[in-house]
Amino acid sequence: MTEKNWLTAVVADVNGAIFDLPGYAAAGMAGGGYLAPLTVAESIVAPYGSELMYLPDRAPVLFNIAAGEFETLHENPLAPGEPVFPVAAFNSPGYVITHVSAFREHSRARLLPLFSYGAAGWHRGQFRSAAIRVDAEPRQDLRRMKPADVSAGVRTVRRRMPANRLRQHLETCALRSGCPAGKNFFLGRYEAPLPTAKTCNARCLGCLSLQKESGISCTQERIAFTPTSAEIAEVALFHIGRVKKAVVSFGQGCEGEPLSAARAIEPAIRLIRSETGRGTINLNTNASLPDVVGRLCDAGLDSIRVSMNSVRRECYEAYFRPKGYAFGDVLRSIDTALAKGKFVSINYLNSPGFTDTPEEAEAFFAFMAAHPVRMIQWRNLNFDPLRYWKSMAAAAPLGEPMGMEALIREIRRGFPKLKFGYFNPPKEKFGGETLHRPLRLRRKGRGEVSSF
Repeated sequence: MTEKNWLTAVVADVNGAIFDLPGYAAAGMAGGGYLAPLTVAESIVAPYGSELMYLPDRAPVLFNIAAGEFETLHENPLAPGEPVFPVAAFNSPGYVITHVSAFREHSRARLLPLFSYGAAGWHRGQFRSAAIRVDAEPRQDLRRMKPADVSAGVRTVRRRMPANRLRQHLETCALRSGCPAGKNFFLGRYEAPLPTAKTCNARCLGCLSLQKESGISCTQERIAFTPTSAEIAEVALFHIGRVKKAVVSFGQGCEGEPLSAARAIEPAIRLIRSETGRGTINLNTNASLPDVVGRLCDAGLDSIRVSMNSVRRECYEAYFRPKGYAFGDVLRSIDTALAKGKFVSINYLNSPGFTDTPEEAEAFFAFMAAHPVRMIQWRNLNFDPLRYWKSMAAAAPLGEPMGMEALIREIRRGFPKLKFGYFNPPKEKFGGETLHRPLRLRRKGRGEVSSF
């Protein structure tokens, strides 16, 4: 491999200014112990809307080209005494990171905020990310969400439903939190959020709306009330009435678990379906209550998206930390929705160095054979990667990762009809029955797997 194939390393100074370091290649890590220099072929130009972040309390790990080895830098080699910090990419929606920014923690390092920390570098005048595109739909493309248009949409909807508290909450989401789903509602596009639940029966490590003891700042403010069924239906019907192939979804980052608000959601679904058969009613959920899932399906729900970081019970429970339900309940909910003919997706919270280990891959293939869901929505896990890997390694065995690209390729090969993406699809794009070709995985040494 020649030097021109590598991405030049980027670091940040104490003020957060980002600059490149000639002589060093950018490096990515997976699982804490696996490092790789980043190449042009294994990266993409940083997607529009991605953000670069510097990581305090940490030192960057880079590849010293002249020495041919990885090196942890505590100061700028071009300006001795000047500290440097790692740089990570928070990529736009629709992209899966293949490596995490490589770093080492200082002693007493603070927990990182709730973002994913993709590896990044510099090449020929452009930042590049170690990422794969899994969904090309521009649903959350910031270029299509001009602030003036969002504000105009807010004024329009406010006139249409002035007393609706859910509409008011969504204004906060769109204007103050910058929520793309909230913006899309006011722009009259794609998918409208229907946050409903104040409470949750899980204590996810990376919960976006409630962190009691971790010291992490939440990225979204949890809804403080339960909208009435009429308020929910009014928002949903307005969106369905003006958007072709509209989707409306319960279960957002600004709420708890929507199944806990079923007393409001079930009659809301019936109200919507009493008015129209159009539109897709979706539920983003932890799928903890199978009986409730069944009732919502009977009421007129079209699809569910089940959040999972792992299909192994030990790792699932180590991350979600369920209160009053078990992993078996999640599987029963999936089976219930499938049996009722609903479109079932997995919101797969992935992290390089965990998701792509042989143990996780083998478990995923077994899961798919027993529970043939229709779609995988690949989502980068927003949590401190070192802390996450440590938590997962404490829960169950983890081998050497095969790489996210290899994992995705294997899953595509094993389940050719399985849909890949990032966003909840409208029912017009559900398609027909999914037929999976049986496939087993075997180890080829050092954690690599192949199919036969």
